This record gives sequence, structure tokens and C-alpha cells, in this order.
Amino acid sequence: MGLKEVFSDYTVSIHYDRRLYRQDIAGSIAHARMLSKQGIISQSDADAIIAGLGDVQEEISSGEFAWKPELEDIHMNIERRLFELIGEPALRLHTARSRNDQVALDVRMYAKEAIEDILAALYDLRWNLVSLAERHPDAPMPGYTHVQRAQPVLAAHHLLAYYEMFSRDSERFRQAYERTDVMPLGSGALAGLPYRIDRQFVADELGFSRISVNSMDAVSDRDFLLDFLSASSICVMHLSRMAEELVLWSSDEFGFVRMPDEYTTGSSIMPQKRNPDFAEIARGKTGRVYGSLIGLLTVLKGLPLTYNRDMQEDKEGFFDTSDTILSTLRIFADLISGLELNVGRMRRTAGESYVLATDIADYLVERGAPFREAYRIVSRLSEYALEKGLGFEELSLEEYRSHSPLFDKDVYAVTVESSIAARDVPGGTSQSRVAKAIAAATSELEEQRGIR
Repeated sequence: MGLKEVFSDYTVSIHYDRRLYRQDIAGSIAHARMLSKQGIISQSDADAIIAGLGDVQEEISSGEFAWKPELEDIHMNIERRLFELIGEPALRLHTARSRNDQVALDVRMYAKEAIEDILAALYDLRWNLVSLAERHPDAPMPGYTHVQRAQPVLAAHHLLAYYEMFSRDSERFRQAYERTDVMPLGSGALAGLPYRIDRQFVADELGFSRISVNSMDAVSDRDFLLDFLSASSICVMHLSRMAEELVLWSSDEFGFVRMPDEYTTGSSIMPQKRNPDFAEIARGKTGRVYGSLIGLLTVLKGLPLTYNRDMQEDKEGFFDTSDTILSTLRIFADLISGLELNVGRMRRTAGESYVLATDIADYLVERGAPFREAYRIVSRLSEYALEKGLGFEELSLEEYRSHSPLFDKDVYAVTVESSIAARDVPGGTSQSRVAKAIAAATSELEEQRGIR
């Protein structure tokens, strides 16, 4: 490719902004209807434009449309083809608008649809997490801090932690939708328009809840994309955390879960392998989502008002992030629905590695020992048991009493089950609290069904 061709391609955006064709055509149809309603163009011209745009959309949808890079962007490609189809009336379509407010409209419409799809996928993932928790309401497992076994918890409690994360993601995307749901058309290039337009009519036609209030802000604002990318970055971080745990849990070292076969792959030379490739790829895709957020923040940070061509760089990262988040959410929703828990392995592991140490310290506190003293006693007891290669349940009462006279035979009643049952506080892991949390989550999802 010669230097001249490189220069000519440098400003071209048609290879990615063609994805906006449905939104661009819908916006143009609403605009044409408004122009005729206001007497700015004739009804016959509006009818011709609307019919012609319908033909253009059919050509694009069927793959018959001939995209022309020399026309640079989607707006000029569609307008040129409309002129070829209907002639002179096509020249009236761009009355009372600019490509600046036109592209702002298209991207907002696309973002609204993307958010609706993401909310639906988040709903499915949240529902499947609650369903999995409901199938295993009493299964204990070790809870971890620093990737070290810490205290027993219910597996359902662990799963519901992710439900909370993804519920916050849903809230963030709904907030992003609200700030995206602003109709910018009618702002013109930057200063508004000298025509007697009806912006509210266009907003109603296109399903926007309100119109922008400042024309300069409307054409230069991409905060709504930053909202989307920020919500996506937090959401993909949550997905990555879950992916990491699934990778660990599916290993022989943990053995807590078995992933559905369709979400694992084999090795080219080791026939026994079941590699958690989907979870690993999801974990890896986190970086590209973060990159899109940082990229757009960097593009916007030094721009004077109003529109600048730098803002052409807003779309590729947005489109890529939208695709990445939606596909990953759909994959994880299906993966969780087919996830098998190894309840026996989880239960055995929950009773190992001295995870009841805190409960034994609490046992001493109940008998009058200050917590710090109880902590020191059980710390020494744990070291003693470790040296002997014994679990707490294998120590004799004499060995217990050699560390504190407060120990009695009822110390053996401290078990994984009693530890879990004791955490009967709001937000705790006891069976009763987790059952209430499952019921509350189910009720919340039922209320949100169809709303998303």
C-alpha cells in the first residue's frame, strides 16, 4: 500500500461504524418524520426518504450493500445510496442536523440496546447462581483468606457472594442506561439549529426518556460510554474472580467442582486433561476491557469543546467491550447452570487444616477467657497439634487441658456444622441466614423478571 492510500484510509471509520446502520436509519426515519410534521420538508419527500431508507436497510441486512471507503463513514454511505435510489429528496434529509449530533444519537441508541442485552445476560447468570445455591443449601466448604483455609462456610453462601457482585453490576448498568437515555439530535454541529424543529417528537419516536439540555455538551459528551466501560470493567473483574476460583476448584488439588464438558478442552498430548479454557480466556479478556476504558479516558482528557475528530476513537473499544461482556456473561450463565459440586470433597476439606481454631477460641471466650488470651492459647494448641500430626478432634482432653483448664469434654462438640450454625447473624453463613438470603434473592429476581 502506498503512502497516499495510507493517508486516505487514516480517517476512514466505515469498517467499524457500519455496525450502527440500524440505529442510523432509525434515527433518520424519525428525523424525516419530524421535518415533514414541522413543514420543513414536504410529506411526499419524507415518504420517499422513509421508503428509500427501508430499501437501504434491506440491502445492508442482506449483505448486498456496497460500502464505499472513500465516503469515510456510515452516514455518508447511507446518504449516498439513498440519493441513488430516490434522487433529489435524499438531499433534504440532512436538513436541521449535523453529523455531530447524528453520530451521538446513533451511539446512544446502540449503547441502550447493548445494555439491555447485558442486563438480560446478568439476570440469567444471577438466576443460575441462586438456583445452584438452592440445590446445595447445606453443603459446607472451607472459606479462604489469602488462599489459605480460614473458616467453614456453606457453599451456597459462597455462591451468593457472586450473586451480590453481579447484582451491583446490574445496578451499575441500569444507571448507565439512565444516563445514556438522552436524545441529542437537534443540537446541530454545536450551537443548536435555526429551524423550528420538534426534538421531543424525535425522542418519543426513538424511545428516549428525555432530550439533552445543552447543545455543546450534547455533541461532545461521551460520559455515557465511560459509564458503560466503567460498569463493564467492574463486571468483567467479577467474572475474572469467579473464573479464577473455577480454575482452582476444578483442579485435582481442590476437586470442588466439575465443569460441563463443553466448557473444557483436552490436551494435544495428555489425554487425561480437562483444561478450563473458557474460564481462563474470560480471565484473560479482562485486560482488553480495562484497556478500552483507559483508552477512551485518555482520548477525552485533553479535548476542548465541542466535537473533535479524536472522538472517532470512541467506537472500536466500545464495540469490542460490548461483544466481550455479553458473550462472557452468556457463557458463564450456561456454565454455572451445568456446574457440578463435589459436596463430599468440600465437606472433607472444610474439616481439615485447623479451620475450627477460631471456634475453639470462641469456646474459651464463652467460658470467661479474654479473646486475646484465648487466641494465644489456641495458637499454641494449633502448633502442638501440627507438630503431633493430629487434628483438633484427635487430641485428648488431657492435651486440651494442658493448654487451658477451661477446656472440657464439650469442646468436641465444636464441629464444622456447629461453626456454620453459630454464624447466625445478618449476612452470616448459618443455614437459616443462607436460606433467607436465597429466598430474598429469588424474590428480587422474580420482581425484576421482564424488567432487567
